[in-house]
Amino acid sequence: MGITLTRTETLSSKELRERLAMDPRQAARTILAAARDGALEAQTLLGQILLDGNGIERDPALARTWFRIAAERGDAMARNMLGRCLEQGWGGEVDLEGAAREYRLALEAGLDWAMYNYAGLLATGRGVARDQHRAFALYLQAAELGHAKSMNLAGRYFEEGIAVEPSLERARDWYRRSALAGDFRGQFSHAAVLAEEGQLDDALHWLHQALDGGNLNFLRASRARLTRAPHPSLRALAAAYYQRAVELGDDSDRQALEAYQSSERATNVSF
Repeated sequence: MGITLTRTETLSSKELRERLAMDPRQAARTILAAARDGALEAQTLLGQILLDGNGIERDPALARTWFRIAAERGDAMARNMLGRCLEQGWGGEVDLEGAAREYRLALEAGLDWAMYNYAGLLATGRGVARDQHRAFALYLQAAELGHAKSMNLAGRYFEEGIAVEPSLERARDWYRRSALAGDFRGQFSHAAVLAEEGQLDDALHWLHQALDGGNLNFLRASRARLTRAPHPSLRALAAAYYQRAVELGDDSDRQALEAYQSSERATNVSF
């Protein structure tokens, strides 16, 4: 059933997203109309659906344009997404210094995603001077605001003692909170802690959660870790990570699965 709207400028971002979930194509037309009418949240959302190709033909260059329009009108998330476009080269050239500038402006408005993204540049020295102390401070600030991915990274900084006094207790607490908040990397980190403590059933639960939500880069990194896990039940889950990577990835992932299966067969024969 189509959605008929006469006052697009009054729609909130939540309402627009609800319509997008119901009927992506019709919702995309609604969002486009609202954006053209000057609805700020719709302009940012239009940039996102153009970037994703959700209900509309994918057009990263046009997405970048709409993010810039909304950013210049004061929307912090649009400015953060403009930074992402500049960092990743979506819809144009990579501009790391420009990305850093956009992230800084967005984080000054209090946006947790901008804190996370700018911290990533600081941690790696891309577009800005490398500064782990500032990166940690931003990850921790975003984590305290409830940002799930930053919670996991705050945990890693505490675990490894990067720019902070090491604290396994605080690291594990942030991993747990990240997992509960829905970050797949946090779920994997929390599972690793539980496995070390011998809580294998709980560890497997969180590893399955991470498998369901994880992206391709995460799956590629995690499948190798699982093959080296000390517990057979954890090692067995590596097969599911390899298979899911095949579904999301390319020929290299199929080759990696075949190599894994061949290795497993050889191991079984040797016993």
